[in-house]
Amino acid sequence: MRRGLRDVRRPRAAAVALAGVLALSLGVAGCDADQQDPSPAPPTQTSPPARPTDLTFGVWGADAEVAAYRAMVDDYNTDSVTSEIELQSWPTHDAFVASMRDGEVPDLYLVSRGDLAMVQEEGLNQPLLELLDERGVNYTDDYARDALLAFSADNELQCMPYGISPMVIYYNTDLIDFDRMLARDLPAPEDDEETPEDEVREGWTFEQFTAAAEFATRPRRGSTGVYIDPTLRGLAPFVYSGGGDLFDDDNEPTSLALSEDSSQEALSRTLELLRDASVTLSDEQLEEASPMEWFERGKLGMIAGFRSLTPDLREIDGLSFDVMPMPTLDSAATIGDITGLCVSSEAPNIAKAADFLVHAVSAEPVARVARAGYLAPASLPVAVSEDFLQPALQPEHAGVFSASIRDMVVPPLINDYTALQAAVAGSLRLMLSVTVPDLEALTTQIDEQSRAVLDPELASPGESASESASQDAD
Repeated sequence: MRRGLRDVRRPRAAAVALAGVLALSLGVAGCDADQQDPSPAPPTQTSPPARPTDLTFGVWGADAEVAAYRAMVDDYNTDSVTSEIELQSWPTHDAFVASMRDGEVPDLYLVSRGDLAMVQEEGLNQPLLELLDERGVNYTDDYARDALLAFSADNELQCMPYGISPMVIYYNTDLIDFDRMLARDLPAPEDDEETPEDEVREGWTFEQFTAAAEFATRPRRGSTGVYIDPTLRGLAPFVYSGGGDLFDDDNEPTSLALSEDSSQEALSRTLELLRDASVTLSDEQLEEASPMEWFERGKLGMIAGFRSLTPDLREIDGLSFDVMPMPTLDSAATIGDITGLCVSSEAPNIAKAADFLVHAVSAEPVARVARAGYLAPASLPVAVSEDFLQPALQPEHAGVFSASIRDMVVPPLINDYTALQAAVAGSLRLMLSVTVPDLEALTTQIDEQSRAVLDPELASPGESASESASQDAD
C-alpha cells in the first residue's frame, strides 16, 4: 500500500514547541542561578547549519543528454544551501519505467506522457498547481496550451511539461532536392522568401511527399524513397490528417477506430504509397539493416522521427539532412513525444523538491539541456532561441519542430500502450505488405484485437491481450 504524504510541518512545530519549553526552563534556572551564583553566563552557542536535504532526480537518455542534465544539477547544487540533488539515470525510457514498476521512484523524475496513466493510478506523483502558484511560476505564458493539457488530469497539473517533440519527416537533401524537382515540373514545396531559412518551412501535400519518395528512389545508386514504421504511431499522423480517428473515444477509448469509414479512406490513400514496393524498403533490405541504418548510409530518402534523432545523425560523416512537417492529406496533423517533470508523492521534502523543479524548468537550465540537441523544449522562449534552433548545425529548418506543435493530436491516456501495440502488431505489418489484403476486414480485425487491451470485458470471448499479441507475433 502506498504510504501517505509525509507531514513536513509537524516536526518543525514540535521543534518550536520544544524550544519554547527549553527557553522557559532555562529562564527559571537562570533566575535561581543569579540568586545563588553571580558568575557571568556562559557564551551563547551557535546552532550548526541545517544539513541539506538529499533528493534524487531520475532521467533517461543517451550519454550526452544525461551529461547535460548532470551539468544542470551540478549548477543547482553549487548555488543551493538547502538541498542536494543526486542524479539517477537510465539508458532508455523502457528501462526507467521497469525500474519504477519495481518500486524505485526518484523524488523527482522525467516521464513520458504515455506514463501518466500509470503514474496516477499508482499514486506516484504530487499535483503541482498549488506548489507552482506559491513560487510564482507563470506557466500559462511560457508553455503551449496543448503541452499543459497533456499533463493535466482531475482538474490538476500532474507534472510540468518539459519536452514536446512532434513527429516530422527527416529527409536526405542529397537524394531529395526540392529546387531540382521544381525545375522538372514535379510537385514539391517551395520556401517562403519572407521566412528565415532556419525557422519555419511551410507544410507539404501528400502528392508532394509521394513525388519526393519517387525522386529519391534510384535503383542504380541503390537508394529507396521512404519508410514508415508499421505501427500505430507510424500510421497515426496519416489517419488523423486524412480525417480519420485512431480511437473510438478521445477520453475513454474501448477500441481502435481504423474500421470507421473516414479512417479507412485515409489509410487507403496512404497505403497507395507505403505499399509500393518500388519506393519503400523490402523485407530483404529490412533483414539486412534497420530503416535508420539505411538512412544513415545515405540510401533512404525519408524517415519519420522526433528531435531525439538529430544528434546521432549529425555524427554521420557525409550525411546531409533536413526536416519537413508530416505530409498533409486533408489537414495538417501529427503526433508527438511529450515529456514532463514530476514530483514524487513520497519525496522526503515536497517543498524543496518543488524548488528544484522550478529551477529545472527555468529558461537557462532548459536551454542548457536543449543545447545537447536531443530535447525539443516545451518552454516557448527556449524553443525559439538559438540554444534550440542551432542555426549553424543541421537541420537547416529546425523551426519545423516548434511550428508542428500546433498540429499535434494528443491521444487519450492508456495504461499500457506497449501491450496495445503488441496486440495489433502482426495485423499492422500485414496492412503495409505489398500483397493487398481486404482493408475493411483487416481494420475490423485490428479494432477487435485492440479491445483485448482497451476493454477486455467486451473483447471476443476467450481472447486475452497476451493471446492476441501471441497470435499476431506468429
